[in-house]
Amino acid sequence: MIVGGGHNALVAAAYLARAGRSVLLLERLLHFGGAAVSETPWEGVQARLSRYSYLVSLLPRRVIDDLGLRIDLRRRRFSSYTPDPADPADPERGILIDTADAAATAESFARTTGDTAEADRYAAFTGRLTPLAQHLFPGVTEPLVRRAAVRDGFADRDLWDAIVERPLGGLLRSSLQSDLVRGIALTDGLIGTFSSADDASLRQNRCFLYHVIGGGTGDWDVPVGGMGRVSGELERAARAAGADLRAGAEVVAVSPDGEVQLAGDSAAVIRGRLVLSGVGPAVLARLLAAGGADGVVAREQPEGAQIKVNMLLRRLPRLRDRTVSPEAAFAGTFHINESLSQLDDAFAVATGGGIPDPLPAEIYCHSLTDPSILGPDLQAEGAQTLTLFGLQVPHRLLSGHDPDAARAALLEAATRSLDSVLAEPIADCVYVGPDGLPCVETKTTGDLERALGMAGGDIFHGGLSWPWADDEEPLNGPAQRWGVATAHPGVLMCGSGARRGGAVSGIGGHNAAMAALEILD
Repeated sequence: MIVGGGHNALVAAAYLARAGRSVLLLERLLHFGGAAVSETPWEGVQARLSRYSYLVSLLPRRVIDDLGLRIDLRRRRFSSYTPDPADPADPERGILIDTADAAATAESFARTTGDTAEADRYAAFTGRLTPLAQHLFPGVTEPLVRRAAVRDGFADRDLWDAIVERPLGGLLRSSLQSDLVRGIALTDGLIGTFSSADDASLRQNRCFLYHVIGGGTGDWDVPVGGMGRVSGELERAARAAGADLRAGAEVVAVSPDGEVQLAGDSAAVIRGRLVLSGVGPAVLARLLAAGGADGVVAREQPEGAQIKVNMLLRRLPRLRDRTVSPEAAFAGTFHINESLSQLDDAFAVATGGGIPDPLPAEIYCHSLTDPSILGPDLQAEGAQTLTLFGLQVPHRLLSGHDPDAARAALLEAATRSLDSVLAEPIADCVYVGPDGLPCVETKTTGDLERALGMAGGDIFHGGLSWPWADDEEPLNGPAQRWGVATAHPGVLMCGSGARRGGAVSGIGGHNAAMAALEILD
C-alpha cells in the first residue's frame, strides 16, 4: 500500500505492479502527481503551466526506460543570463552563457566583469564538477555505498573535501574572482534551501551537490508538455501495470503493522503487507502517531525558503542590456540580484525576520523552449510564460501574518527585484485574462503546505542528505541498504524524504520499490 500520490509514489507503484505485486495507492487530492503537475491557473486562458516544480535533471534514464515513459526532456541552448547589479540604477551589462558559442560567452564575461580570464575560470570550475557527477549519479538507483568507499573512488580529493567537508563559499572564492560569477554558482546551493555560502551546517553544499550531478552532467531540462506530462506518464505506467490508484482518498492514520485508516464517514481501515510513504517524514510522523505508534518524532521540522510567481506575458519585456536579445536572456535561467554578496546579505536579512530587498530571484520562460504549453491563439499573439523563483524567503517569514498579506508583500518584493533589470515594468507586459485580471499567481511556502501537504512548504520534505551512507551507519536489511527505512520495519519512505530523494527524480520511489521487492520475496 502506498500513501500519497506524488510522482515518487507513482514510480513505486509502477515498479511494484510490474513485478506482479498487488498495489493500492491512496491520494488525498483528486489528481495524481503532487507538485509535478500542469494546470491552467487562469480561467479562459489556454496556458498550461508547470505550477509548482518545473525543470528536470535528476530523473534517471533507468527509470524512464524501465517504465517506458514517453517524455521529451528538452535541453536549453542558453544556460543563463545574469545582469550585473553593481549599479542598480543602470544594469546595462550582463553575462550570457551560450552553450553553442564559447567565444560569445567569453566576450560576455569579459565585458561584464572586466576580467578576460573569468570565463576560463568558470569553465574550469564547471568542468571540474563533471567527473564528480559521473562518479555519483549512476549510484543513486543502487543500494547505498559507504562514504569512505565513495570518497576513495573519486580522484579529485581536493574537490571532494571542498564540497563535503567545508562550506561551499571557500570553493567558490578560490575558483572564481567575480562576486557576480560566484553568485551564479552559489544559487545551485540555495534552491528551496535557506542557507549562506559559509553556513557550517553544509546544507547549501548538499543542495549544490544534487543540482550539479543530475544525469551525470548537471543539466536541467524542460519537460515538453509541462511537468504534468511527466506525472501523467507515470500514472499511465502504473495503471498499465495493474496498480490500483485511488484519488480523493485521505489517509488519517498509519499503524506500524500496516493498517491505514481513511477519512470519511466509513473511516475504512485497509491493511497491507508493507506501507510505502510518499508523504514527507513530518507528515508521516503525524500519521504514525495517530495510528498508535509510540514516541514518534519527525527527524526535523521542514522549512521551505522560496516563493514562486507564475505569469503569462503578452510579450517578452525589454532589457536594459541592449547587447542581449530578450529571446536569448529569457531562454535559460535569468539570475536577478544573485551575486554571492547579495545572496548572503539576503540570508542575513531574512534571518532577522525581514523580506530581502533586493530579493534574489531567477526566472524561466519555458514557452520559448516548449511552445506547446500555450494554445494556438496565444502562440500567434506572441505570448510567453514567465516563472519567477525567489530565494532566501524562509517559511518563518509567514509566521503570524495573514496569508494574503504575506503573499502580497512577497510578490511586491519579487516584482521590484525583477523590474530593477528591465527597461520597462513587468506589469506593462502581463497578459490580461477575459475576466479583466492580470495573469499572475503567487505560491508561497504556506500555499504549498495548504495545497499539497508539504510541511513548512519544503519542496524537499526536509533537509537533503548526502547520497551515501555514513561509515558507521547500520545497513541491515533492504530498507536501510536502499535508504528508505523508518523506525518501523513495515513502513518505508518512498518520497522526497527518502535518502537521495528531493526534486522530480523518481529516485525515492524506485529505491523503495527495490527494497520492498527484496522484503516481500
